[in-house]
Amino acid sequence: MPSCFHLAYHVTDLDAARAFYGGVLGCAEGRSTQTWVDFDFFGHQISLHLGEPFKTTNTGKVGDHMVPMPHLGVILDLASFNALAARLEEAGIAFEFPPMTRFAGKPGEQRTMFFRDPSGNPIEVKGFADTSGIFAA
Repeated sequence: MPSCFHLAYHVTDLDAARAFYGGVLGCAEGRSTQTWVDFDFFGHQISLHLGEPFKTTNTGKVGDHMVPMPHLGVILDLASFNALAARLEEAGIAFEFPPMTRFAGKPGEQRTMFFRDPSGNPIEVKGFADTSGIFAA
């Protein structure tokens, strides 16, 4: 089995989380109770528990941008990235940073976008045309 990560964090409303992660992002729902729900987050397990979301600040300097820290993210192939970006735009999701190309023509060239879930948790999605560039220096 390939490795996958598990991340658990707080949300303020499980129904809103289900609508966003399941409906907008298209993540399959897993196990749940009255206080938490699991999702298959693009092949990884996230567990959303009722509670107060973690504090974030825009302190992560990446290129010319200050990005929300901490944040959750996933790397997709470019076609999947573009399809998700279109789905987010169609759903009227507000972007912290709309889909853009970062590091154009350099090692690690990627598409990226930042948005927040209904509880304010920041999410970054990256898209790579060439996955060998993920760890390029």
